Amino acid sequence: MTTDVTPELAEAIRRGYDQRDRANMAPTIAYFQALLAEHPDHPVLVFEVGGAYDSAGQEDTARGYYERALALGLHGDVLRRCLCQYASTLRWLGELDESLAVLDRARTEFPDSDAVRVFRALTLNDARRPDEAVAELLTVVTGHDEVTDLGRWSVGLRGVAQWRAEGRPE
Repeated sequence: MTTDVTPELAEAIRRGYDQRDRANMAPTIAYFQALLAEHPDHPVLVFEVGGAYDSAGQEDTARGYYERALALGLHGDVLRRCLCQYASTLRWLGELDESLAVLDRARTEFPDSDAVRVFRALTLNDARRPDEAVAELLTVVTGHDEVTDLGRWSVGLRGVAQWRAEGRPE
């Protein structure tokens, strides 16, 4: 089975997103289900179907598609996106330890991903670990001081992030 996305398939996926109405996800779900029927077990399309259900607020259904897509074998950016969305779904389902485990995998595979860090911060916050959540967000923000007005405060804020992440040692 191929995990490649041909230009035609990429265009079909783009069309699905262009037609998406977040207030009424049923047509988008049907569109991606039909596309998946044309390309059975294509891991990227399985992921896209999961994402459509996720956007519709049907996290239990989305979870199964994300797990199936991961088992079928994703790689590259689509793997990163799937791990983030799957972890977010687990967070919404209240499975915070599982969400963190998925995000830890994502952080290992994509250590420079701001998206992974932001989703991890959300889960840490829901897990009542606010210092670690703030540390993750500060790390993201200070990593982009060239597009903020943080200037010389970035170095100090990175220190605050580390201090919080380490549990506020004396």
